[in-house]
Amino acid sequence: MLQWSKVVFRTAKVFLLFVGCTILFYYALIWFNEEYQDFHRYDEPSGAAVKVSGDGEAEEFSWKERIFLFFLNGE
Repeated sequence: MLQWSKVVFRTAKVFLLFVGCTILFYYALIWFNEEYQDFHRYDEPSGAAVKVSGDGEAEEFSWKERIFLFFLNGE
């Protein structure tokens, strides 16, 4: 009888630890969601930002040059 109660007590401890960690993880996900919910990734950058790709002077490559660059860069 004593051994059975030890097994039940150990099982209850593991169960409570699992439930506690699950609740902690759940509320951490809620906190992260609320933190980044109003974060707009695609807004105009502020400061001295420079546009990387331009519409102006685009180089025209033939299909052979494009394939060569593709294999050269490994992409």
